[in-house]
Amino acid sequence: MKKINSIIVDDEFHARENLKLLIAEYCPTINIVGEADGVENGLKEIETKNPQLLFLDIRMPSGTEGFELLDLLPNKEIRIIFITAFKDYAIKAFKANAIDYLLKPVDIDELKQAVSKIELNKFTEKENNNYLEQLNALSSNIGTPKNKLSIANRKGIKIINQKDIVRLEANGNCTILFYTDGTNYLDTRTLKTYENLLNENLFFRVHKSHIVNLNFVKEYSRDLRPVITMTTNINIPVSRFKVRGLTSKLKSL
Repeated sequence: MKKINSIIVDDEFHARENLKLLIAEYCPTINIVGEADGVENGLKEIETKNPQLLFLDIRMPSGTEGFELLDLLPNKEIRIIFITAFKDYAIKAFKANAIDYLLKPVDIDELKQAVSKIELNKFTEKENNNYLEQLNALSSNIGTPKNKLSIANRKGIKIINQKDIVRLEANGNCTILFYTDGTNYLDTRTLKTYENLLNENLFFRVHKSHIVNLNFVKEYSRDLRPVITMTTNINIPVSRFKVRGLTSKLKSL
């Protein structure tokens, strides 16, 4: 039977030890290859061990948010089983987005059930994209609003302020971010992923290939076809399905 390499990220030592014991006893398909007590160590373990499954404490008492680690994951196909000590905390959000979670103290049957649903390397591209969208939706519903974004790359981690992003443009399955200083950056995350991560009061997806920062929209025109002009004098097409939402946003500025 093929083992599923897994890592536990939880800042409580005894919680990690208890989960390891339960997994060793009741989950023979799981192989724990590492553990960490927070985002920084967790990211190092993930980059070194390249696990297929992550047991992740959603909100650690030290203040570290599990969702911060999600933003930095180098392998977007890793599967997540969240762990939380908060019985009433975000349960509706977990269920709504079909993401697996375990309540502390971990119940053996619930652990076995969550593990049994992890079918690695069998996801089609569409199923994997849906999974990522569910994770991002969960993050938006539970995580606290952020003014900054983290982008992991081979050299390290790039931190950017959302207000410094003028617009975003799809490039295949990647996204190009255009900044106020005239530079741009190509990230491997999809435009859909960014749509879920960005502040919805600041950004609006005007087209399947474009998201704009509303603060940098100079003009909207529907002379020949719906189009907006950015303060950088770049014209961006507007989908006819997005016109009503866009004009409503612009009028409220």
